[in-house]
Amino acid sequence: MELRQLKYFVKTAETLNFSEAARALFVTQSTLSQQVRSLEQELGVELFQRDSHSVALTESGEHLLPVAKRTLQDAELCFTQISDLRQMLSGVLNIGISYTFAPVLKEAVMEFTKQYPGVRLNVICRTMGELLDLLKRREVDFVLCFKPNILDDEIESHILFDNQLSVIVSSNHPLADRKSLAISDIMPYRIVMPARETQARNAFELYFPGVTDKLNVVVEINEVNVLLDLVRSTQMVTFLSEATLYQKGGLVAIPIEAPNTQMEGCVHTLKKVYRKRAADEFIRILSTTNAVQERANGWLK
Repeated sequence: MELRQLKYFVKTAETLNFSEAARALFVTQSTLSQQVRSLEQELGVELFQRDSHSVALTESGEHLLPVAKRTLQDAELCFTQISDLRQMLSGVLNIGISYTFAPVLKEAVMEFTKQYPGVRLNVICRTMGELLDLLKRREVDFVLCFKPNILDDEIESHILFDNQLSVIVSSNHPLADRKSLAISDIMPYRIVMPARETQARNAFELYFPGVTDKLNVVVEINEVNVLLDLVRSTQMVTFLSEATLYQKGGLVAIPIEAPNTQMEGCVHTLKKVYRKRAADEFIRILSTTNAVQERANGWLK
């Protein structure tokens, strides 16, 4: 049994399509089929039920899948640990970030790629829930997003910087000079709302239950740069973390007059799991950037 065969089996099991799996693995379909057949012959069982229209896992295939995934993860971990011990920072570092966390990442990415050109960064933007699921499946090495409302026993969260949910308006908006705003101050204005499942939207509905339905929401969007462009170019109002405006001109973040509107920026890692040296280096570099130091939480100082 070879790791390559397990890799081919896992990808086919995930896609349930030999053609799609072959494309994802950059091999021919005949090569993929031959390797899966060889694995089945070695194990003495069929792993897939095949017909002209569909592919499905057999009972044996269902049993092998989680074992094969763990085996591949352990093999990758072995390679990573040996490489790290030899101080050869190379390979791939997979980073998950939420959409509104992205603005604070630029400086760290530039510095990391300068110091460690041998490491390829794979940065994945998703919602917080999707990112934490990727982390638990070990598809990313760590996640940068705001602190979730409900903590997960498998995940360790370190506060990277202090932050809060704010009202975001253009710098020439009638409210732009205000030091703080109550929800009642915002009622007369049209609202661009972060889409459902984004952290800013989840935070707003947690802190202000039932208020969304009373606002004049004219747009909902999950792409933060488009959202900010709309607010910058109009008299519309939105709600995002204050850190989202880092190095974004023409916009103002105004605190909301309410208790507990914190949205702490966090680094999330799996508990009791080996962390790549490259991950530690990236987090160290990120913690020294201006974007983070301006808001740094005590554990970094």
